[in-house]
Amino acid sequence: MSSSEQEFLEKIEKHKGVIFKISKMYMDNKDDQNDLYQEIIYQAWKSYGDFQRRSDFSTWLYRTALNTAIVFLRSEKKRSFIHNQDIGGLSAQQEPYNDTDDQNMKLMYEAIHKLSPIDKALIFFFLEDYPGREIAYQLGITEVNARVKLKRAKEKLKEIIARQRTGSN
Repeated sequence: MSSSEQEFLEKIEKHKGVIFKISKMYMDNKDDQNDLYQEIIYQAWKSYGDFQRRSDFSTWLYRTALNTAIVFLRSEKKRSFIHNQDIGGLSAQQEPYNDTDDQNMKLMYEAIHKLSPIDKALIFFFLEDYPGREIAYQLGITEVNARVKLKRAKEKLKEIIARQRTGSN
């Protein structure tokens, strides 16, 4: 294994939680989450040679993962297929944490799945405590626009969660 491969694997291991969260936010089916997780790692490896280290690896990985998730989501929507249910709880990846018993987390992720890809990205950055300036940079928009879009995305998320709690999806 080359030193570049070893370095990449170490960095991915350190930041795998980010990849897991994005996979879970963009895909609602466990198999699709695993597929997206693998696709993000694959796309990150493909473009790792172009990583110029002008920013932190984590910043570069966030952007790569979000772009991959958006493209993956679009390609999934183009395909018409039936989502398979998990078989016996088997998983192709190790989850960094187990939130399956946490009803609030489940409710939040279900609500996030109903957001547009850009709103999902905004909520992700918000949950990761990114400041408005960094969100704007990551999405290629102005800071004011990022804050307005984030406020709207949070309002949409609250509305969806409120509807889920009352059963009026």
